[in-house]
Amino acid sequence: MLNLEEIKKILPHRYPFLLVDRVLEIRAGEYCQALKNISGNEAVFQGHFPQKAVFPGVMIIEALAQTAGIVIDSGKDETESGSIVFFAGINNAKFRVPVVPGDQLILETTLSNQRRNFWVFEGKASVAGKLAAQAEIKLMLQPT
Repeated sequence: MLNLEEIKKILPHRYPFLLVDRVLEIRAGEYCQALKNISGNEAVFQGHFPQKAVFPGVMIIEALAQTAGIVIDSGKDETESGSIVFFAGINNAKFRVPVVPGDQLILETTLSNQRRNFWVFEGKASVAGKLAAQAEIKLMLQPT
């Protein structure tokens, strides 16, 4: 389990774009389950949508990508330290239920394929046990 300060040591993102609040479970190089608390104070709700706030699907995808980045970091060897993880693509994104302020978004990413510096994950986001979104997330590890 990782808290926010430990996550900040792994991910380069910061407010308002750091979208992982806590890591609940991690299996190095394979899987991560994380949590994002959806607050009514999120900057994105000023425009999406002022009358009925809905957390944007693109932000859910980014949260899944950040969760997958934590998996990659957990499996890095010494030759990869200092490398940066970049978003490389997405397939089969589906959004099932709206995510709104007050929700706890559970993010799960499972490694499905890895070749050289390209990684593919199956990502799922759920709220109260209901699948909210899913996608295949592609990431690339880039040396600095």
